[in-house]
Amino acid sequence: MSLQNKLDAFKADFEAGKPPYNVPASVIEVMHRATAELLASGAAEHALKAGDKAPSFLLNDAQGNAVSSADLLAKGPLVISFYRGVWCPYCNMELQALQATLPSFRDLGASLIAISPQTSVNSRKSVRQNHLDFPILSDMHNDVAALFGLRFALPDYLVALYTSLKNDLPSFNGDQSWTLPMPGRFVIGQDGVIVYAEVNPDYTRRPEPEDMLPALRRAAQAKAG
Repeated sequence: MSLQNKLDAFKADFEAGKPPYNVPASVIEVMHRATAELLASGAAEHALKAGDKAPSFLLNDAQGNAVSSADLLAKGPLVISFYRGVWCPYCNMELQALQATLPSFRDLGASLIAISPQTSVNSRKSVRQNHLDFPILSDMHNDVAALFGLRFALPDYLVALYTSLKNDLPSFNGDQSWTLPMPGRFVIGQDGVIVYAEVNPDYTRRPEPEDMLPALRRAAQAKAG
């Protein structure tokens, strides 16, 4: 089953209020409103695109080790997935799909990392829960997400909903700003130029990891050339 089919199946059960979720329709309405407003805002249009130069960054992994984008690019192309956090089931399903595709990325000489605003403790939980064999990096305050054009502030009514559901982002992220990244995936060539970019304000829609392979093949050919 494709990643999107899995996400759609989960979404159907979740929004129908089936056990164990038992989510009221009023909660779903608020989530739909927030997604629709983010889509309508045009925020995704400001995200970096293929052909743009990717910013360099230095972030800590789940064990507190510094990971440099420049060091990773010195080895080969770089695949980056920005995600919301371990509390997001859609993000976890995407991480699992990326893990399944990891051998194909490595065959093309690429490194894979995922970036979220959560603390290192929650990053370690992401690794354990999803059985990951690639680094999860902590982007405190969503600063790197902002450089890629992904950071947005949650509207007050969504903050109120998350608070009522005990989805305490300040605790998850060690940051009081109530910001998140729009989910985004990028492939960066060794010259630092983005060769693939996909950003969707609708967090329930994710591309298949295999969609990045053609760009990675082109990056690998450019390196060989």
